[in-house]
Order: sequence, then structure tokens, then C-alpha cells
Amino acid sequence: KIAIYARVSTKKQADAGNLSRQKARLTEYAVHHQYQITGIYDDIASGLNENRKGLTKLFNAIKEENISYLIIEYKDRLARFGYRYLENHLNELGCKIIIIDEKEGNEEQELVDDLIAITTSFSARIYGKRGGKRVSQEIEKTLKRGVNNENGSNDQASS
Repeated sequence: KIAIYARVSTKKQADAGNLSRQKARLTEYAVHHQYQITGIYDDIASGLNENRKGLTKLFNAIKEENISYLIIEYKDRLARFGYRYLENHLNELGCKIIIIDEKEGNEEQELVDDLIAITTSFSARIYGKRGGKRVSQEIEKTLKRGVNNENGSNDQASS
């Protein structure tokens, strides 16, 4: 038995079709490998959000229906941080995670993205959704200027 989990961070991404395309890729993978899909679960939420309804339903299904495999596109679709804890827990329940597309990206950019995600999450908690977003946008701009300068960009504003 196979379960599929897909996640995008924002409604804008879902409206652009990213969530449906992700689910289609995961379903195509399962069908190609002749897996029996028992459920498709999804969320429109940050990978840092601990209250994802789709993820909660998925975990309940894994426990109750003895699902053997969980198919995800990337590790960060399941969780931005703490992936190994979830992987270990699911393994204890008899469920193995299949990641169909390991990201081969710039490690520096991944760290920047993670820092932005953490900052956004904590800023939203401290300042509220709107204020937190403004704070995280400013931090993102600053971080990107710093990365560009290290890569040889000639940005005078960050001096």
C-alpha cells in the first residue's frame, strides 16, 4: 500500500498549478511502478507548520491502514526541518519513504532558503502575519545581496 503526500507553501503556488502538477508526478511514479495508491494527501502550508491537516490525516492513515510506502517529491515537502525524526518514526510504523527527486542544488542557496523560512515563521509569530512577512522580505533581500556579492556581483548597496 502506498500513500502520496504533496505540499506547496502558498495559495499562490497552488493557484499556479504547482500542487496539482506535483500530485500528478507522484501519481505517475506510483502507477509506473505498479504501486497500489491508498490515498493522496496534500497541504498548502509552510514546511515549518506543525498543524497541517493533510499531514495529520496521512499519519493517521499510515497507523490505521498499514501503509508500507510514502511517496514524496523532495524531503522538504514533508518537513523543512526534522525530516530524519519523521523518517525514523514512519520506519517504526513499517512505512518507508520514497523520494522521487532528490534535489541537487546549491547548498548555500538551500541554507539561505532555510534561514528565510525560519525567519518568516518566527517573525509571523512575533509580529503577526503581515509584519512578519515584511521583516522576512527585508531579511531575504539582505541575504540575497550578500550571496550575490560573494559570487562576484558588484552591489555597492551592501558595503
